[in-house]
Amino acid sequence: MLTPKQTITAISNITAKLITAGICDDQNFVAEVKTHNETHINYSGFSDVSIALKNVEYSDIYNYLSAGRQFNYKLIDGGLIQLLYCFNEKQELIKHRLCYFPSPDFEAFQNDPEIYLDESIYYSDIVLKSILPVPVRFDYDPANFEELKHPASHLSLGQYKNCRIPIVAPICPANFINFILRSFYCTAKLELPLDFPYILMEETIVEKEKNGIHLSVI
Repeated sequence: MLTPKQTITAISNITAKLITAGICDDQNFVAEVKTHNETHINYSGFSDVSIALKNVEYSDIYNYLSAGRQFNYKLIDGGLIQLLYCFNEKQELIKHRLCYFPSPDFEAFQNDPEIYLDESIYYSDIVLKSILPVPVRFDYDPANFEELKHPASHLSLGQYKNCRIPIVAPICPANFINFILRSFYCTAKLELPLDFPYILMEETIVEKEKNGIHLSVI
């Protein structure tokens, strides 16, 4: 079971390793906010702008988040990462939103890492060529569970309203970061920290979701 304390520790360790590895260009440190019955783990300066950014072009969403520093990490190619967890009064996880927003303007790191690793190149002037930036979001939202239509744990791609790919269980910070780094930043040009200790959580997937295409967590 993932607790608020474990979540804070995991995110803090990830922050330190990403900075040391040189893959993190900017960051907000993890923050804990308690209400009368919930504990929210987010980042310093957090503001929930999800409603305000509905039906907005992706480039505008990205620019709003970047300018407002609404992220845990801003990676070397401009990619933004958000790690948001919510626990109840029993310290049980009741919700999470884990997001990756690739830059709509820069060349992807995986395609041309030399752009970002060579300090003589001003990569802020590089215009995206062939990459279609696809936001990635892992949600755990059991309060709105609806069999097949709204899995308790799911993956959404590209801001599509009804794109909810079932996931077997909620995702801890380490598994999410490992997934993003391996999928979008793993090249021979940079040694990345891919050994973050992870926690596997209790399965939330139902039988009908298991019988279709879904993602596991190992």
